[in-house]
Amino acid sequence: MTSLARVLGALLLFSGAAQASTSLTATLTNGQETSPVVPTLTTGAPRPISFGTATFLINDAMTSMSFEAIVTNIDFTGSQTVDINDNLVAAHIHASPTAVPGTNGGVVWGFFGNPFNDNNPNDVVMTPFATGVGGTISGKWDLTEGNNTSFAAQLANILGGTSYINFHTVQFGGGEVRGQILVVPVPEPETYALMLAGLACIGALARKRRGSSTARE
Repeated sequence: MTSLARVLGALLLFSGAAQASTSLTATLTNGQETSPVVPTLTTGAPRPISFGTATFLINDAMTSMSFEAIVTNIDFTGSQTVDINDNLVAAHIHASPTAVPGTNGGVVWGFFGNPFNDNNPNDVVMTPFATGVGGTISGKWDLTEGNNTSFAAQLANILGGTSYINFHTVQFGGGEVRGQILVVPVPEPETYALMLAGLACIGALARKRRGSSTARE
């Protein structure tokens, strides 16, 4: 098999895999909270701004959604800093048909603190940073889990962009960093076709140059 054929095969496999599941992402910032968030110490002095990112993957059958979030400058253990204001107390996914940016939605699935709904089974893994303040947390929202709801019932809100992930601290019980959960666009089939056509042209040019080199020898 030629190198070009291997590349084309890999691209075709990738395009099939990309269509088999749904990827989503969220960028967590203070500014997305509906109430002003200005992180400070208990003394009133400023503390580092908290921020983060999260990625989500809904399986092909659309029966579960796994996630991983990385959050900086929120104390995941209560001992990463001396001050208590940045201590993480809860983390949830919120959703409703009207939970667009700038508005609130109810808690539909909690994965840290209360309510805690990642329990059928419990898939949560939390890893505090070895140095610095913050950590990584992951889990999986299974079909029947939820806070007086279920993943199945909230799937339309998640895919429709009316859900968000929210991290709550001692200072900001209503949420310190939040991010709207948005579907990562998948390239249209035409994009793959153009990509494959471009690679085919490159392969043809490479073969022509090899042929020219052989003829000059």
